[in-house]
Parts: sequence; C-alpha cells; structure tokens
Amino acid sequence: MNTAQKSLVNILVTLDENYIPQLNIMLSTLLRFNPDCDFDVYLLYTSIRKESLTSTEKLLESRGRLIPIEASDMPLSDAPTTSRYPKEIYYRIFAAKYLPETVDRVLYLDPDLVINGSILPLYNLPMEDYFYAAASHIGNPGLIHRLNELRLDMDDDSPYINSGVLLMNLELLRKEQDCGEVVTFIEKHKALLMLPDQDIISSLYGSRIYALDPFRYNMTERLYLMHSPFEKSFNLDWVRKHSIIIHYCGRNKPWKENYIGDLDVFYKEAAAIMEAQRNDLKIG
Repeated sequence: MNTAQKSLVNILVTLDENYIPQLNIMLSTLLRFNPDCDFDVYLLYTSIRKESLTSTEKLLESRGRLIPIEASDMPLSDAPTTSRYPKEIYYRIFAAKYLPETVDRVLYLDPDLVINGSILPLYNLPMEDYFYAAASHIGNPGLIHRLNELRLDMDDDSPYINSGVLLMNLELLRKEQDCGEVVTFIEKHKALLMLPDQDIISSLYGSRIYALDPFRYNMTERLYLMHSPFEKSFNLDWVRKHSIIIHYCGRNKPWKENYIGDLDVFYKEAAAIMEAQRNDLKIG
C-alpha cells in the first residue's frame, strides 16, 4: 500500500456478520469517491468468522486494511438489545477504549450508508473541545426534542443526534470519558431507551457534540421527504451534487423489496457497480 501521496483516514465500523454485504457496498463507495485516501478500517465485533471477512479484506487490500478488534469484555450485560439493535451498536461509545492510542480520531460509519463524495472535509474538521461531530434530524426546540429531554433527562440545548455518522475525538475521549457513567446511564434508563446508542450519546455528551449539516453528511429518506415536495430545486440531482453521505436508517432498507422512497437509486447504483467489478476483484 502506497500512502506517500494519499491521506490516511481511520474508519470505524461495528456490526455482526449479517451486515457484511452492506458493509462491502458502503466501503466500495468510500473507496470510489475518495481516490486520494487510504483507509485503516477498524472493526469492533463480538463474533464474526474469519472467513466471512475475506471479501472485505480483498476489497480494501489495494487502498487500506481491515483491522478486526474483538470486543470481548464490554460492560453491557444490562444493555437492552433487539434484533434491530444488537449489542454491537453500543461499541462505538467505547471506541476510545479499544482502538490503539496512536489513533487520535476516527470516523464511525454505519454499514447502511452510501458515500457520494469526499469525506476529507469532514474527517479533518477541527474538533477542539468536542467529543463528537454528528448530525441531527430533529428541530430544536420542537415537540420530539422536548419528549426526548423528558425521556432521557437531556439538557434543553443538547442536540439529539443520529449516530450513523460520528466523527470521534479519541484523544479527548481517552482523557475525559467516564465509561462507568455510560454503564450507570444504561442501568437507570434501560426501560426508556428507544434508539439506545444515540439516546446515550445525545444525553451524556450533548454539549460536546459539534453539529453537522444533515443534508450534507446524513441525508435520509425522511429528510428528503420533508423537503422535496415543497422545494422545486430539492431533488435527486441536488442530492447527487450536495450530499456526501446518504443514510438508509430505520427499517426502510434499499436491499429489501418493500423499500419506500427515492434515495434507493444511489444504493442500487453502488450495488450494480460492485457487481460489475465482482469478477475482477473476486469479492463476495
């Protein structure tokens, strides 16, 4: 791997074996739209067979490397989980504990994303005293935000963020994050946690989160629907030109037959390009 002329970017993913196909598509778009970057992709996981990662390693081998880290001693026995929210969703909260101390920042990306442009302006964002940079889709003030404040004991001025895209200031988190505080919060609020990882991050660290532009760095079908019917210029061409990260959050997934919306066009394009390259790359 030749990094002399390229920027090295640290990426974090946390998932189980079921999401490896989506991870590969996300990473393929990350590589395609960022030719000036090489990537160290850290994978925090509990139980993934080594052979299941062969396709991901093959995809990255010319431009980076996959670095699996088994998270075997996470203090998560009381953390609520469901089929949609396995315990791997909590791992990003403890990233500073598990990633090498030489890594001072990392960009966490959900596997259900499509990258549509350069992530360097985001990755190089000055973090100053912020733990995280993330986007919110919830107005402040607003009814939903007020309900979250009551449900989670949030401060009035804390944003409720989407945790699918998180730039993490690992250097500062290592100095100041109290992992015991996270465990205590889970124990106290576990019956009220709806989107557990982002509930925790928004509640505990709201004042330490730098607000990203969701239209640019976390475009979702919900966000698109809120604006496209009412703004003539806000269409798929606008998204293609301006949105760097498109996120298929929630149950509405573009690899399922019942997808509702318009943004699946970007995922289908990415999947088609990857399929066309499959024989050359020999990836799964």
